[in-house]
Amino acid sequence: MGLFDKIKDNFTKAEFTVAPNKKLKTISSEFEKAFGVELVFYKGKQIADGDLTLKQLNDKTSKTVDTKADGMKIKGSMKVGDAEKLFDTQFGVTVQIKKGSKLVPNDMTIGEASRTEF
Repeated sequence: MGLFDKIKDNFTKAEFTVAPNKKLKTISSEFEKAFGVELVFYKGKQIADGDLTLKQLNDKTSKTVDTKADGMKIKGSMKVGDAEKLFDTQFGVTVQIKKGSKLVPNDMTIGEASRTEF
């Protein structure tokens, strides 16, 4: 990845915020518009119902987390694995980032994934 791309990823979409009261399908749609990659939410091993909010999905899992916390921010410069872990620690939900039908490797940044064909 070029130096310009790294700098751009640090500033582009720096304000993408995830809040617990948003519906999963809204978060996924906004994430795809912002980064060009998809965000898939899971409940256990099944894809979660998009009409649930993050808080409602969290209530259906066995993890106890603080869903009253302020929204988290995601940047294009973040590693995919770090962004996925953030959803787990902040909201207690499992997510996967994918492009097309392929899961994005955890060591790739979100910005790199948006520019890469799989």
